[in-house]
Amino acid sequence: MASNKISATTDQSFENDVLNSPVPVLVDFWAVWCGPCRAIAPHLEVMADDMEGRVKIVKLDVDHNQQTAIRYGVQSIPTLLLFKNGEIAGKMVGNPGARSKLVQFVENHL
Repeated sequence: MASNKISATTDQSFENDVLNSPVPVLVDFWAVWCGPCRAIAPHLEVMADDMEGRVKIVKLDVDHNQQTAIRYGVQSIPTLLLFKNGEIAGKMVGNPGARSKLVQFVENHL
């Protein structure tokens, strides 16, 4: 991760990092071997800078944190879940291709 504004979360830290966050959290469910996941990463890095203070972005590696992925029904990656007040406010599956679509997804659910 190039941006220091994106952090990793795990099965163990998910509740604290995401569900108890005072700001909305965009969770990127991804894996190292996933090409579309790697393609979306630069867009998320820019968004983390541009939306700092309004939304927090975290990544969850589904290969090492299967419990959380299963809990939220993640079957394809990348899957982006936007959590607000500990609840899912929005879901996007796959790489939309353009950063503007990612930003619009987040903005629509803030």
